[in-house]
Amino acid sequence: MKEKISSLVDDKIKELNVFVDDAFISEEEGKKIFNIVLDSEEIIDLNKITDASRIINKLMDENVSLLEDADELDIFSKEKGDNKDE
Repeated sequence: MKEKISSLVDDKIKELNVFVDDAFISEEEGKKIFNIVLDSEEIIDLNKITDASRIINKLMDENVSLLEDADELDIFSKEKGDNKDE
C-alpha cells in the first residue's frame, strides 16, 4: 500500500521536503481510517503538513479507489525526537 501512495504523491510533495513513510488502514471507534504518515530529514511544521495534506487530498480524491472504502483519511507526520537512547 505504501508503494502505491508513494508513487502517486512523492513527486508532488517533494518541494516541501517531505515524503510518504507509511500508508496503512486502521480501525478506530468502528471507523475504517486510511493513514498516510509523512517524514522528512528536517522537522515538519504545521504549515508543511497543511500544504502536503492539501496536495495529497486532491490526489486521493482523483484516485478514490486507493482509499479501499475507508471512512476517513488521516495525514500526519512522524514525530522527531532525539536519538540519544537508540
